[in-house]
Amino acid sequence: MNRTSRPRSRHVALLALVVPGLAPSAGCAQSAGDPTGDPRFEQAVDLFEAWLDAKMDYEKLPGISVGLVHDQDLVWAKGYGYAHPDAAVPATPSTMYSICSISKLFTSIGVMQQRDAGKLRLDDPVSDILPWYDLEQVHPDGPPVRVEGILTHSSGLPRESAQPYWTGPDFPFPTRDEIIEGLSDQETLYPGERYFQYSNLGMALAGQIVEQASGMTYDDYIRAHILDPLGMSDTYTDIPEQHKGDRYATGYTRLGRDGQRHKAAFFQAHGIAPAAGFASTVEDLARLASWQFRLLENGGTEVLGVNTLREMHRVHWVDPDFDTMWGLGFSVSERDGERTVGHGGSCPGFRTTFQLKPARKLAGIAMISAQGASPDDVWSKMMATVGAALESIQDDPGGGTARPASLAEYEGLYESNWGETVILRWDDSLVAVRVPNNDPMEAMTKLRRTGEDTYQRVRDDGELGEAYVFHRDDSGTIESFSVHGNYSRKVR
Repeated sequence: MNRTSRPRSRHVALLALVVPGLAPSAGCAQSAGDPTGDPRFEQAVDLFEAWLDAKMDYEKLPGISVGLVHDQDLVWAKGYGYAHPDAAVPATPSTMYSICSISKLFTSIGVMQQRDAGKLRLDDPVSDILPWYDLEQVHPDGPPVRVEGILTHSSGLPRESAQPYWTGPDFPFPTRDEIIEGLSDQETLYPGERYFQYSNLGMALAGQIVEQASGMTYDDYIRAHILDPLGMSDTYTDIPEQHKGDRYATGYTRLGRDGQRHKAAFFQAHGIAPAAGFASTVEDLARLASWQFRLLENGGTEVLGVNTLREMHRVHWVDPDFDTMWGLGFSVSERDGERTVGHGGSCPGFRTTFQLKPARKLAGIAMISAQGASPDDVWSKMMATVGAALESIQDDPGGGTARPASLAEYEGLYESNWGETVILRWDDSLVAVRVPNNDPMEAMTKLRRTGEDTYQRVRDDGELGEAYVFHRDDSGTIESFSVHGNYSRKVR
């Protein structure tokens, strides 16, 4: 996973399409109205990739798959790096990852389906639904553990079942029977409806509530009532061992003090699967996002009633510190002044996120085959660059400025003693972007041509600043640029 061991961002699988539901594989012709051919979209992708390329190198991230959904269309999806570094198998939008706690969304939808069918109520005590439930309630003055408390993580339950399943190297996830057996040795952590306490145990119990109410096994129920109706054939309620080493990516540990990542153990979540066991792809999670936008726009009862989905998206619990808000199964937050709903996931070898902005009908998915990485960071940068360009194109379809092909020779990664700079075409000129950075838009310096191979920085007030002078070798190829008299050499 060094600089020479993974494919560069322009040499990986790409979907650039706008076809309802999902669409043909990579290499298909662009459809009419496809925004991905707009120069604004192309340059935003280049900027995002410049940021991501540096992040992957400096953080030694083996593989990442991302996708952007607008309304009901998977507009853009791409893989970076490797699904299996040892075999040099590229990551793609159809690569499978553990999605861990994103699994909770499917379980929550199942619970709400059973609520709508009249099989349970949100204020039902769990002990009234699960006959074997015997976890000790040590806060008798508080309410019992209820279904709604589980979905909002405010039930007072402890975070985990009574087994050390997050402990490596083997990660001994318990079976359903082992979870049930361990309940008698556990007790509530807090009085109900007092604090937010994220609980994998609670969501594992929610999976059992689905089973008890429906009379079906959890896997059969989720597949019949959610996955199959939405066409999510590449999503599994537990890690699919048949795809190990093939479509299912190899996961890696966090960076150690030695600066290296190592292969993470293959695991299956067994009884914890309703909370953390699923595997999926960018393409399949795009179907989950597309369905929600479709339901919110058209109404109806596809998989869920539209009002039930709205109910799940609304805030049902706010922690006393107001830092944590939760709907029914969905995390709810405010980002850039807009409500965002979704969920993240973290499991041995993987980090993922699935986030929707309902008001903008815009969703982003990021999957990383490594622990200790930040999919939310990838998601936010993708939304700020590629997502913002998409919205600009939707608002003004003919407003793009063609990027001059003649400027392509300046593009590339340049390196100096002080760091790295990426030169990109932007509108009708160039920009310089220092990498790595925390905000690619803020790190971008706009340049204006003022002479042959000479550009100057455009200040915020429009005045021109220092010169960026590009230098050629004997064959006429750009080999470096200098600014303030110091050189940065072109390395690719």
